[in-house]
Amino acid sequence: MTQLQRIAIAPSQFQQEQILLTKEQQHYLVRVLRLREGDRFIAMDGKGKWWLAQLETEQAQILEPLTITTELPVTITLLAALPKGNGFDEVVRCCTELGVAKIAPVLSDRTLLNPSPQKLERWRRIAAEAAEQSERSFVPTILEPVAFSSAITAGVADHRYICEARGEYPHLKDVIHPVSTEILIATGPEGGWTEKEIESAIAAGFQAVSLGRRILRAVTAPVVALSIITVACEV
Repeated sequence: MTQLQRIAIAPSQFQQEQILLTKEQQHYLVRVLRLREGDRFIAMDGKGKWWLAQLETEQAQILEPLTITTELPVTITLLAALPKGNGFDEVVRCCTELGVAKIAPVLSDRTLLNPSPQKLERWRRIAAEAAEQSERSFVPTILEPVAFSSAITAGVADHRYICEARGEYPHLKDVIHPVSTEILIATGPEGGWTEKEIESAIAAGFQAVSLGRRILRAVTAPVVALSIITVACEV
């Protein structure tokens, strides 16, 4: 079953045990994946449900529901300060593969990027593609970019961490709680968080943590943080 191709389908496309395929999905299945009528693939709604489906030209027949157990036992929200250029594309892709549930692009004091609505749609497509590739049950939610001051007060997770490269802070691996149900973790921009931002996060209930002795790039830190949480919490 794991060798079958996977594709994300909107819930509105499911009608009476059939999937109404869009023109783009038909092109992808037939022209890109080279599937033929009668071939099987896996349809996922991005909300936790998978089905075995059979291609029938402009639609697909649902054959049976599938049980997938690829999700982490902890819900992770990543607050990631936007790096310059297209670096956030890789953050979204890798962190989706690692199991993040929600990503909030953060505009910090040192953020240089002012993303357009098209960027947000691109990140959401990347998340869907990465969820398909990594056999996720859920497609992570990619929120609209938000100011740092708003981001640190919006989360409700019991365990909140802000990663800082400089300073005498405990390593994330030493403070992560293995039976956490919700974790909120923030990673900074090029140049790191400002002292004021660190102080504001701590005042909002965040614990400042280190990811190691080396200075990580803004696109590397989220991947390292998610990897540490995955190792600590996945059973």
